[in-house]
Amino acid sequence: MEYIINQIRLCGTVDTAPVFSHENHGRRFYTFYLAVERLSGTEDRLRILADEALFREADVAWGEEVLVTGQIRSFNQLTETGRHLVVSVYAETLELTDEEPDNHAVLTGTFCREPVYRRTPLGREICDVMLAVNRPYHRTDYLPCIFWGRTAREMARLTTGARITLTGRLQSREYTKTLPEGETERRTAYEISAVTAELTRD
Repeated sequence: MEYIINQIRLCGTVDTAPVFSHENHGRRFYTFYLAVERLSGTEDRLRILADEALFREADVAWGEEVLVTGQIRSFNQLTETGRHLVVSVYAETLELTDEEPDNHAVLTGTFCREPVYRRTPLGREICDVMLAVNRPYHRTDYLPCIFWGRTAREMARLTTGARITLTGRLQSREYTKTLPEGETERRTAYEISAVTAELTRD
């Protein structure tokens, strides 16, 4: 039996007012951005998707400190410049809090492409992995993950099909994309920065 593990816990500040996203089977969903401070003082700005009922129960508004628990989800969004992978947190609980900032994720998934090992300009070892994380009803989320140092070297030795369990945080990162016309565009990438990882056998 294959166990599905996809959990995230976030404590942060509501950075935008909730905006209607879509309706599914009579349920209305809204999105907002949550600012979560890192130990370094910089912030990750993360997209949260939540059922309208959760907003009513928690009375969430811009500037409130909230605790979100749920799962990390992804989908491909088609735009004029091509397909973009959109990563969100699907909220299962949402409540006001006075806790310190927190960003903790646990995932079990499978490498769906070969890992890419490299070094940063400052010489830090890094390995990029695309992790396929199953969810119920035969759906799959594809989540970019990065590993550092010795863990990066260990992940680089694995191949497509390897199955791992990791802990880490969901982070946002701005970058500049060069478009086919030669113009540039500022974008935000979302990825799980792993702290620990180990091979998993179901």
